[in-house]
Amino acid sequence: MNKLILGFVGEIASGKGEACDYIIKKHNTGYFRFSSIIRDVLKRLHLDESRETMQKISLVLRENFGQDLFAKVIAKDAENDSHNIVCIDGIRRIPDIKYLQELPNFHLINIDADEKFRFERIIKRTENPDDKNKTFEEFQKDQQGETELTIREVAQQATIKIDNNGTIEDLKKQIDDLITKLNN
Repeated sequence: MNKLILGFVGEIASGKGEACDYIIKKHNTGYFRFSSIIRDVLKRLHLDESRETMQKISLVLRENFGQDLFAKVIAKDAENDSHNIVCIDGIRRIPDIKYLQELPNFHLINIDADEKFRFERIIKRTENPDDKNKTFEEFQKDQQGETELTIREVAQQATIKIDNNGTIEDLKKQIDDLITKLNN
């Protein structure tokens, strides 16, 4: 079996992480996340990991070291990973896929979910410390952040789309079907 490299794009709380978590548990995969690089920097600098701070540091790093800075790191990590399946979470801009598309057996997957479902999910999870008390208006404002504005453009480049407006079981079935299809 050739190594599958699955890149996930989707708006905030669309289910990218949930999809990756399921694949990781079921298939013992490699996993890389664009935001992990940023979180590592913030931890080292002893700064909070709020969505706003993450967006700011991402912008500063990309403006000073190239828009494709994170893409180069993630692509090299995925290429060097020894697992048969590698999940890449948090693709947000066209430069993010530039190097990934050059890798054999890379597939860009758009996870799509309606805004109301995504808002309900974000306040239930604890990924960012400022999410659980978020209002719908704050959630909508977050979606206008510089790091979020190009997600739809990238999603249009995806060759695979998963609708995540159903149950977690629906999502898992779509993932299982997809991996079976890609492995054949």
